[in-house]
Amino acid sequence: MTTRSRPNRHHGRWRRLLPWLAAGLALAACSGPGADAPVSETQTPVAAGTLDSVAVVTHGTPGDAFWNVVKNGAQAAGEKLGIRVEYNSDGDPGQQAKLVDNAVAQGVGGLVVSMANPEALRPSVERAVAAGIPVVTINSGEADSAASGAIGHVGQSERSAGEAAGRRLRDAGKSKMLCVIHEAGNVSAAERCGGAIQGFGNAGTLQVDINNPTDAQARIRGALEADRSIDAVLTLNSQIAARAVAAAGELRSNATVATFDLNPDVVDAIRAGKLLFAVDQQQYEQGYLPVVMLQLYRTNLNTVGGGRPVQTGPAFVDSGNVDAIAKLVAQGTR
Repeated sequence: MTTRSRPNRHHGRWRRLLPWLAAGLALAACSGPGADAPVSETQTPVAAGTLDSVAVVTHGTPGDAFWNVVKNGAQAAGEKLGIRVEYNSDGDPGQQAKLVDNAVAQGVGGLVVSMANPEALRPSVERAVAAGIPVVTINSGEADSAASGAIGHVGQSERSAGEAAGRRLRDAGKSKMLCVIHEAGNVSAAERCGGAIQGFGNAGTLQVDINNPTDAQARIRGALEADRSIDAVLTLNSQIAARAVAAAGELRSNATVATFDLNPDVVDAIRAGKLLFAVDQQQYEQGYLPVVMLQLYRTNLNTVGGGRPVQTGPAFVDSGNVDAIAKLVAQGTR
């Protein structure tokens, strides 16, 4: 979809606030989980100008509630700033790279891209940079962002988030964990599970396919049935979380299920006591903030983060705060 905003009397006020927003983002980046990470150089600024269009290209699958929220954030920022935002996604890395190439060919003013498969995406991102298009990476590919020429990265450090999730399950008294990976080749998923295993201890992994939810549920059920000592299941995606809850219910298993990411089903499951918690990376920010960052870069040669990623998580949603968060999930901003 393409979104335009209409000029309004608040537009000037918003532009006056942009430098303060940039300062706030920089502080957030320096105080997040990756604040002690090595600092890499940011992209050398080119000539300042204006920004009239941004292409957002992600690896989201059709109908995924998580990525719909990212899209909502990007379009809301475009409306505020008077920037045309076009969102496209494809779960196949090769097709996602083609979407990036198409945006470059169309002369888009700025590019936001998730790099779940850096090897497949990096050549296209580098071509965008070579064409003079500033790039902000989001969600995935934090380690490859600067090397690809991006001016910044917005997301959650997945290994740190995984460690925090693993510790939570361990502290809940669980003794053996199954970590369910839903996309083969997704570096973020691998980092999440790796961190979770480090934080938890005694754990194994299971590969399923997010595009085949019935089979995913059957595989989770099979793993729980084969090893009754598994008392914790961590999924890395809100859609797969529902399948894990269903699989445990079919077996009358006592395994506790927790997940990454939010959607209405996850909120309902937490309220019903079927999910212990959800790791919330606040993906609305992953859509919204990059558009602001690109606007600042184009108009004022600002970069944000000082070579470190701008952290949007992890935050945790559990029985203590789910009622307040539920309202925001319903309106498509969490």
